[in-house]
Amino acid sequence: MIELVGFDADDTLWHSQNHFDAAQAEFEAILGRYLDLSDRQAHDRLAAVERANVRLFGYGAKGMTLSMIETAIELSEGRITGQDIGRIVDLGKAVLEHKVEVMPGAREAVGAVAARHGVVLITKGDLFHQERKVAESGLAGLFHRIEIVSEKDMPTYRRVLAEFNLPPERFAMVGNSLRSDIEPVLAIGGSAVHIPYASTWVLEAEHKVDLESKRLLTVDALAAVPEAIALLAERAIGEPA
Repeated sequence: MIELVGFDADDTLWHSQNHFDAAQAEFEAILGRYLDLSDRQAHDRLAAVERANVRLFGYGAKGMTLSMIETAIELSEGRITGQDIGRIVDLGKAVLEHKVEVMPGAREAVGAVAARHGVVLITKGDLFHQERKVAESGLAGLFHRIEIVSEKDMPTYRRVLAEFNLPPERFAMVGNSLRSDIEPVLAIGGSAVHIPYASTWVLEAEHKVDLESKRLLTVDALAAVPEAIALLAERAIGEPA
């Protein structure tokens, strides 16, 4: 059976990517003073810089802001003003300070799953930012444990499960990111429920998930998660040891 269920936070239990998207739109508007944006070079170059920098800065608004500044200096050939650099810094601060908007049905869905399984929150990103969002969400008390990690990959999930003394076959993850919430969990032998979000960061869109896997279910709302977990638990029981 499935004994432990992990929940992603950003864009699963509360909105996040929309704030990053708004910041990027404002960033491109600032760069429009220095170059022609019609060929998407600002958008594509920022993605490339973020991809290169994530190993240094990690995930979250601070890394995004530093990558925006680097991209702006490069694409403007050093012509960007200190005032506009300051505006980019303010964009990052706005993302860090935004009000937490919990998804409809989040509390009910987690509570229903917690009535039958252990539940753990597994989220990645800047520690201070994630801690604030968890606290402001009002959902922290629903979880048996909260994990804020620097990366969501196979070693991370294996470490968490080892601390619960639990084999992957008894674990299911709920999240919006195929790359971070679904792919590594399926790879180690666990199950997953995918809840697509309206917008996905370009790095999170890169994945190799088998969408036909019997250990994966896709739902369109949190309200459907408890039933999906129950179905995955039935499938897990029916699989040969």
